[in-house]
Amino acid sequence: MQQPALPRRRHILAGATGLAMGVVLRPASAAVGDLAVAVAAYTRGAPVRAGKVKLDVAELVDNGNVVPITVTVDSPMTAADHVKSIAVFNEKNPQRDVARFTLGPRAGKASATTRIRLATSQQLVAVAQMSDGSYWSHTVNVIVTLAACIEGEP
Repeated sequence: MQQPALPRRRHILAGATGLAMGVVLRPASAAVGDLAVAVAAYTRGAPVRAGKVKLDVAELVDNGNVVPITVTVDSPMTAADHVKSIAVFNEKNPQRDVARFTLGPRAGKASATTRIRLATSQQLVAVAQMSDGSYWSHTVNVIVTLAACIEGEP
């Protein structure tokens, strides 16, 4: 009989399945410029100016697993002049788009608070879209002493 062929076939199938799972489950590595690409995709290529936005995050973070952030935008939040959305992007996490918030004039205050994970020391950018179509931003460099999200790191 040809039984030795079956175990080899099973080993090949098991190996191929394991390889495929490793490729599917491993996060993509960060490439230089991905942050700018993510911001440009959000703004659809519109220019982004510095100002009006304040990203409040500690510049030295002890633990990257839970990093509190608050984004506030200087806006009267009236029907004629309000913040439509706020997005937060990061430089080195597997996914650049960290958080998005949709606002309107009835929000009363242009502010959003959440907690995020940071893989390592990196740049964070908060971008606000105003009702007039303009985009404003604030960038903060954050140093993380105990990294999170490091599954894909060597």
